Amino acid sequence: MNLSSKFIKHRLAALCFCLPLIGITAAQAANVTCSPGSTCVTSGNVDSALTKEQARQEKQQWDETNKLRSKVNSRTEKEFDKIDAAFDNKDACEKSLNLNAYWEPNTKRCLDVNTGRPLANP
Repeated sequence: MNLSSKFIKHRLAALCFCLPLIGITAAQAANVTCSPGSTCVTSGNVDSALTKEQARQEKQQWDETNKLRSKVNSRTEKEFDKIDAAFDNKDACEKSLNLNAYWEPNTKRCLDVNTGRPLANP
């Protein structure tokens, strides 16, 4: 037996031993489940009850988060509108031709100097 055939025989035996191990790791990698926040690539039709339940829960969480965001946004918008209206009222009060009108910064209203009552149209 020459050196090259001995070399081929040992390499072939090592290859036959390693191939099943490579197949096992590939099979294990295919069975890994996707965790939230990870990127998973699947091929074929994956339609299990677990994935449907996970999708339902994620949709429910998204809907709840979206509702909370819209509530926060509407509250912020209302507060902005109040502040914006106060600035407009202050400008109108200060530019008023009525000499008895003055702006009260604590109440954010245009008041009459003599009576202290709010002016409807300064």
